[in-house]
Amino acid sequence: MARNMQPVLKRCRTLGIEPAVMGIDKSSNRNPKPMRRKQSEYGRQLTEKQKVKFIYGMLEKQFHKYYDIATKMPGVTGSNLLQLLESRLDNVVFRLGLANTRRESRQLVNHGHILVNGKRLDIPSYRVKVGDVISLKEKTQNSDRMKEIVEVNSSRQVPKWLDMDKNTLTGKVIALADRDDIDFDVEEHLIVELYSK
Repeated sequence: MARNMQPVLKRCRTLGIEPAVMGIDKSSNRNPKPMRRKQSEYGRQLTEKQKVKFIYGMLEKQFHKYYDIATKMPGVTGSNLLQLLESRLDNVVFRLGLANTRRESRQLVNHGHILVNGKRLDIPSYRVKVGDVISLKEKTQNSDRMKEIVEVNSSRQVPKWLDMDKNTLTGKVIALADRDDIDFDVEEHLIVELYSK
């Protein structure tokens, strides 16, 4: 499987993303160079798409499939796209505070540490539904690494569309994410404009 191996801080600086959105506490010591010329409309659209792809850890083919699904759904295409991305299992694990970054949450899912409704699931792109219960395997819950992660993320705010029980490390999907639940600045209409050309 192809992976994006770019340095995270460098990519964040290029796309104008705060490293905290990626789950990283560091910041770059380098000063960003001011842009020499005004960015074109196409450049803005492309940057916005690259930013969202980078945050959710996706490559072009998979991201375009999500866009195709979003266009067929009723409602606003841009909001539908963000809702689909937020409802991915790896993103939900990150948002519940069971991983420090989305990359780490993807690895947890891939390695079979996550249970959905009591069944082991190792597909990071699985779309959670309202009422799904996300939990950790018992062996994983008791590991020192997991206890450390949960302690570090205990202050992180869980979005209102998810419910988290910190004692049993079990999360539940109460509703699907709204546009207001996105925790970073994004102009999704630019992505729609780019793909609809």
